[in-house]
Amino acid sequence: MNRINKLFNEKSSGILSVYYTAGFPNIDDTLSITQHLQSAGADMVEIGIPFSDPVADGPTIQESNQKALDNGMTLKLLFEQLKGLRESVDIPVILMGYINPVIQFGLKDFCKACQEVGVDGLILPDLPVLEYQEHYQSTFQQYGLKNVFLISPQTSEDRIKHIDSISDSFIYMVSSAGTTGAKDKFSKENMTYFQRIKDMELNNPTLTGFGISNHTTFEQATQTSSGAIVGSAFIKTITNSTDLKKDVHEFVKRLTGLRGTN
Repeated sequence: MNRINKLFNEKSSGILSVYYTAGFPNIDDTLSITQHLQSAGADMVEIGIPFSDPVADGPTIQESNQKALDNGMTLKLLFEQLKGLRESVDIPVILMGYINPVIQFGLKDFCKACQEVGVDGLILPDLPVLEYQEHYQSTFQQYGLKNVFLISPQTSEDRIKHIDSISDSFIYMVSSAGTTGAKDKFSKENMTYFQRIKDMELNNPTLTGFGISNHTTFEQATQTSSGAIVGSAFIKTITNSTDLKKDVHEFVKRLTGLRGTN
């Protein structure tokens, strides 16, 4: 069973998925951050593929992308760094990025490399649903990769149902229109949207992302979905870290209010 499916089968609420950019803050930090997140209690990891024009991301993640590229990060190097991933990491790992680097790398070569290092799924925000179905779905399935689609408050009910029908892992529920970035708390409007999606009783579980930054937003997000995805707040935490293991553990403990080890 795919590790993502296994996670959601075993845990239906309070799931924490953490995003960070590969090759940031330093070029060789990619694998160690995943290891620290696992030991700290994160349930899943999303490793960002650095790209020069990350249009769905706010300033914090944009800057981490640029720094990673300046550090010399490439998709080829990322796969080299992840060769020993499954020797020390058991939790699901997703690659998140934009479709251009995948096309440049070569679709089949990319999917094969993902399978070889133990990547479980992909989040490609600018991959259209129809394009996925016609040109990507069969290849992703061939290499055991789950594709995760995003929905937002502006996504129509018909489109959400269609995305649900072609998904087989979870749906990334974007909290509000706009780019990534931390919030202190979600508004009543956000919470109404979260409840509306929950009431649709989709076949796939949802994780809420964009705006998760502290225990309050984590708790709000997990009231109506299976868990939350945090990115910008984590990137800020590790930007100037002098002790990644300590800072990662403290971040997870502070965010969840429940977990975290030394």
